Amino acid sequence: MAELITEAYREMQRQLHENPNYGVASVQYAPVVAQVVQQARISSLLDYGAGKGRLGETLKGLVPWPLTIAHYEPSRPDWSATPQPNDFVTCIDVLEHIEPELLANVLDDLQRVTLKLGFFTVHCGPAVKVLPDGRNAHLTQKPPRWWLQHFIDRFEVQQMQRVPNGFWILVSKV
Repeated sequence: MAELITEAYREMQRQLHENPNYGVASVQYAPVVAQVVQQARISSLLDYGAGKGRLGETLKGLVPWPLTIAHYEPSRPDWSATPQPNDFVTCIDVLEHIEPELLANVLDDLQRVTLKLGFFTVHCGPAVKVLPDGRNAHLTQKPPRWWLQHFIDRFEVQQMQRVPNGFWILVSKV
């Protein structure tokens, strides 16, 4: 399997995740994710780059049936195993944090694990937080058109919505 994160960067992310205010963006997208879950009758999802697992916690109060949530978070040993494919995959506020030289590998892995639908968000500008080595926490700051081509190469785009400083995209398996 292709490398998804270097050990040095995994450690930096582990340190950042000690901050209680790091990895909270997924909660704001929970209502949209819940709507997709309900419309598509989803019973399980994979939260790819799950951070602290806040998306899953929030969805429990928004989805009117039991929802099984698998987590993949390479900075947490308990969630760092290679993720299994799932019908629905979310990847929220993650892709802009991926090491640029490994971004294609991560996008390919998202393609591998997405069996039916994927909901991904990208923040296109700089982050407020910085990495322990001084770099901005958003390693890839590109406009939506740049990101869109990467998604089109791997998925069928169902919907794309601009949001302040970025966008979210709903995709399906090709």
